[in-house]
Amino acid sequence: MIGSGSTTPDPMRAALQAIWTFPSILVSAFLVAWGAEAAQFYISQGLALALLAWIQVLPEFAVEAVIAWRRDIPLMTANFTGALRLLTGLGWPTIWVVQALARRARGERRFFAAIELEDEHAAEVVGLVPPLLYFVWIIAKASIDLVDAAVLLALYAGYLVVINRIPPKDHEELADVPNVVRSILRFDPARRVIAIVGLFVCGGVLLYVTAEPFLNSMIGLATVLGISQFVFVQWVAPFLSEFPEFTTTSYWARRRGRGKAGMALMNMASSNINQWTVLAAMIPIVYSLSLGHPAAVPLTAHRTELVLTLLQGALGVAILCNFDFQAYEALGLFVLWFAQFLVPDARGPICWVYAAWLAAELLSAPWRRDRLRAFVVFPRLWQAGSRRRRGPAAPAAR
Repeated sequence: MIGSGSTTPDPMRAALQAIWTFPSILVSAFLVAWGAEAAQFYISQGLALALLAWIQVLPEFAVEAVIAWRRDIPLMTANFTGALRLLTGLGWPTIWVVQALARRARGERRFFAAIELEDEHAAEVVGLVPPLLYFVWIIAKASIDLVDAAVLLALYAGYLVVINRIPPKDHEELADVPNVVRSILRFDPARRVIAIVGLFVCGGVLLYVTAEPFLNSMIGLATVLGISQFVFVQWVAPFLSEFPEFTTTSYWARRRGRGKAGMALMNMASSNINQWTVLAAMIPIVYSLSLGHPAAVPLTAHRTELVLTLLQGALGVAILCNFDFQAYEALGLFVLWFAQFLVPDARGPICWVYAAWLAAELLSAPWRRDRLRAFVVFPRLWQAGSRRRRGPAAPAAR
């Protein structure tokens, strides 16, 4: 359980726990994701993707909370940076590949066409910038404390205000959700509420019970296999805890219709924002609670990991700023992400590759049309949002 303070068991015994902890963390993630996908039909459209993105990464939060409570700074950094790099380095390219294959299967032309975003998506693209800029300060001082947590939470609150003020043009429809959710939404109102609450409660309880044994099983497996615990937690934990989000966004990406792949991409971008703000803020909070007094989490030994993650995130913003996601961009992000797995010691050189690519994108902006279009569109959307009357909540499913 989270916060139990128990010690890690015998490595072999802990490794054997993976038989039930790995499936359990997946089941808990799917339960809360289904609950979120059903609940989003009864809230404002502007908050729908944000709520879904937040709850989809709840298992990631649970694992990070266990590590922070144990005050294991290397694994804390591994899980946090691994999750962020997984979303951008594997998640974004996966969406492009899925929509390209779906287009080809339908016999459509332009197999290598880019994913096109809507103007309304400027909110998510620009929303990534403030936390990335603030993390420059966190990396410079090589620590994260309760003041930083307050700032990051304030940035996330500001992001929610923005997306609620500028509701997205498209939102998920009944045909886009899994069969489980579709069945629940056809219940009568009373049973529907009970089912949705039940999904959240069951998923949350299972997640609470599983989080610490899940972490122990990964550490045990790493020890038994002779793999670095840092590497194992950085690569395996995020993949399992965020698998439901990959499933949901892949389902959207392969559907016919304008904006579906873009909506999937923005769902993951929203998850990036959640992790740069709320997940990062949780670390010093839980760390201080574990110590019993306010304390800063030292990060000096992990600056390279953080710089690498920050550069990848900044490059992601630059890539999406012109509102399309090209095949070569998806391939480049994936290759650089996969290279970190194949050659862990190459993180330093890969930082320079990210930096060079980012510099090329920014320096070429003056003569590349619409390279930074998101920053031009966003102020107009904000002004339009201030004049637009808030729309009603999304209609109930029929």
